[in-house]
Amino acid sequence: MLNVLLPSALAVVAGISIVVQQVLNANLRAALNSAAWSGFMSYFVGLACMVVLAITLRDPAPSVAVASRIPWWAWSGGMFGAIFIGLAIFLVPQLGAATFIALLVAGQMLGSVAFDHFGWLGLAQRSVDLTRLLGVALLIGGVVLIRR
Repeated sequence: MLNVLLPSALAVVAGISIVVQQVLNANLRAALNSAAWSGFMSYFVGLACMVVLAITLRDPAPSVAVASRIPWWAWSGGMFGAIFIGLAIFLVPQLGAATFIALLVAGQMLGSVAFDHFGWLGLAQRSVDLTRLLGVALLIGGVVLIRR
């Protein structure tokens, strides 16, 4: 039970942290009058936190040999994070936090189902079935209700 409850609770905490991050970034954008500098500061503070985590965990830096074997596209995660942060900085004030996060989750679910179905980027293939499609439909229905 604990092996499911603790990770589930931590996932909820991660979800809450995304809302907090987006609201703080939107507020910083207004204070700085710059979406670019707000996003930069978000990543700069995040980078500093990851450095502290790596030092705390005593993770060794990857060698050049290991880094050179990694496909080029595997390094692009930060770019997609920047797209997310940049769009959130603009959209949270326009849509509100609840609508933005509902649409974000709907997009994540649609993307996740597609990535699972086709096994993209090295994921194990998990075919779309009626249950998953129903879950996506209910999620989209939730977005509509939240947006009202």
